[in-house]
Amino acid sequence: MTPETDLAPTLSTRIESAMRDAMRARDGLRTQTLRMAMAAAHNVRIARGGQLTDSDVIDVLTRQVKQRRESIAMYRDAGHEDRAAVEEAEAAILAEFLPQQLTDDEVTSLVRSAIAETGASSPSDLGRVMGRVSPQTKGRADGRVVSEVVRRLLAG
Repeated sequence: MTPETDLAPTLSTRIESAMRDAMRARDGLRTQTLRMAMAAAHNVRIARGGQLTDSDVIDVLTRQVKQRRESIAMYRDAGHEDRAAVEEAEAAILAEFLPQQLTDDEVTSLVRSAIAETGASSPSDLGRVMGRVSPQTKGRADGRVVSEVVRRLLAG
């Protein structure tokens, strides 16, 4: 046994295992979605020249989900509801491997704490507050949503 097999499975290993299960179940959409996510993580690993941590894989998955959400909006605007539905299904598959998402109330609470800690009082303090909140919400909340909450609370 290698030291890696003694530890809990990494996120990459869990995704790979889920892809093999989907292949066995002949679930084409799930197989394809997980294969694309693994390919994206592999490309990042090559670019960095080393292994990826679970946090790195979460970043990759978060970008993949964000791309899907952007595609959903574009397909809906163009009247392609069928394509939007496929993108939604893919986003849901990828979201299974992300940490549990924060609720709106939890995001608001974190932002209020960050505002108090930084002494922010106006919209011009957005960067300081986002710098404090971003590490706490990384992979657990959409950055755009967090930014909107910060703007709303700083605007008064």
